[in-house]
Amino acid sequence: MPKKRITTVYTGLGDDGKTSLLGGKRVRKSSPRVDAYGDVDELNSVLGVACTKAVDPRVKELLREIQNALFTVGSDLATPLDSTFSPPRVTAGMAKRLEERIDEFLPEVGELREFVLPGGAEGAAWLHLARTVCRRAERGVEEFFGDSEEGSKILVYLNRLSDLLFVLARVENKAAGTGEIFVDFGRGEDG
Repeated sequence: MPKKRITTVYTGLGDDGKTSLLGGKRVRKSSPRVDAYGDVDELNSVLGVACTKAVDPRVKELLREIQNALFTVGSDLATPLDSTFSPPRVTAGMAKRLEERIDEFLPEVGELREFVLPGGAEGAAWLHLARTVCRRAERGVEEFFGDSEEGSKILVYLNRLSDLLFVLARVENKAAGTGEIFVDFGRGEDG
């Protein structure tokens, strides 16, 4: 697909509280669709920070791959099915790829028998934050599409991505030599 060139940063077209979907349809910036792809955009930004903090080069490379895939997710969300614009769409193969990466990394960190506190190494902490933003994006997509099949591949992709981000946070802690911090259910409670 040829690269799309951005020739200007501002247009003034959003000054009325509306934005254009891909294909030209105008919607309110507060619409559930815009919220959903806004959450995906936020996730992509958090992954950008996580990538700068990651110490494992495989994690860095994978995060860049995921960031590119999230542009497909965002363009899919920003394009109604009846649009004349035909962007790349999320496929079942994209979620399958995430499952393969989970299966690749999971043996390195082993099974968990306890809950893990988000944190540890800086890269891991950012990946845990990305995981929670991903979960919010997933909820936003579900809120927008409801029971419609239209968003099902996006939901599966985001669900797998949040699982992968959890595994990658554990990989980062291991790569940084930081042990995982387990939940101490009695700590911090009165009594």
